[in-house]
Amino acid sequence: MTQTRRMQVLRAVVEDYIHTQEPVGSATLIGHHDFGVSSATIRKDMSALEQEGYLDQPHTSAGRIPTESAYRYFVDTLGGNESLRATGNATLPRLLDGAVSLQDALQRAARAVSHCTGQVAVVTAPALPRSRLRHLELITASSHAVLAVVVTDTGRVAQHIISMPSLPQSDELATLCSAINTRCATMTLHDTAEAIRAVPLHDSDLAQFVSILSGAFEDLADEEHADDLFMSGMSSLARQRSSAADLAPLFDTLEERGALAHLMSAVSAAASSRSDDVGVAIGSETKTPGLLHAAVISTGYGSTMDGDGPIAFVGSIGPTHMDYAVAMASVRAVARYLTSFLSHGQDDPD
Repeated sequence: MTQTRRMQVLRAVVEDYIHTQEPVGSATLIGHHDFGVSSATIRKDMSALEQEGYLDQPHTSAGRIPTESAYRYFVDTLGGNESLRATGNATLPRLLDGAVSLQDALQRAARAVSHCTGQVAVVTAPALPRSRLRHLELITASSHAVLAVVVTDTGRVAQHIISMPSLPQSDELATLCSAINTRCATMTLHDTAEAIRAVPLHDSDLAQFVSILSGAFEDLADEEHADDLFMSGMSSLARQRSSAADLAPLFDTLEERGALAHLMSAVSAAASSRSDDVGVAIGSETKTPGLLHAAVISTGYGSTMDGDGPIAFVGSIGPTHMDYAVAMASVRAVARYLTSFLSHGQDDPD
């Protein structure tokens, strides 16, 4: 009995279980795969794999099901050759093309991943702390309020109301806005706040306005919004052949949007440290109690102007028996689309 054949048997069990979600027996394997050996030999291989912790037998005389270790071996040996099925390849352009804004692109991306995988798709918006100023608009909203509209290099648009008893004159605001755009374009939001704060001013109203504006940039640079996360596919997950005991904690975890975004970032970062572009965390690897029977697939998209890693993430979440090959190929393809959209799909502001 060779180790190579044993692991081929393991891969076959995982593939068949992903397809059927039914325990896999030796007779089924012989019928679906050509190993060139007898059913008795396959049974010995499966027994050995069970002793090694790769397979589990839920009932006596029943077939085997993969363990977390089996899924990990399966994912690690995909070798980057996973691909979308023909239907996914044909559908992705229709689902993704034609986005008119960053929000539209992110919503389309989530729907595309969910459609291809049948799992929950999660797409995070580019993080403001890693964004750089592209354009600032100061719009007088009333006699005591100005709307500051901040457009970043990633297409994010943030708004902040600045209220004062006595506002600077409109021509002063226009001059200030022009100076900030000239001086601070391509700066991080933190650096923009510092640059604004350093502007020498003598007019008290304008000085107070600048102080408030710089504070608004600091707040934008420090904030993370759970709402900046786009999800799709919850109903598809509910229809899957999984036990309520497995799905209930998964749905609870999906409600924790901030923690979910952090987990996706961690999974993608761990993959990058291994020079992998797509990260996969299975069961206990997620370090999240609600995901013990689930898997998280995540990859980054976009990059900062200095090339310091991705600016956001796209991923798929579902039961451990998900189709890993399709899920990994889906998030990789959609991440490429979002990276391209950020690079070429944003027009300059008027």
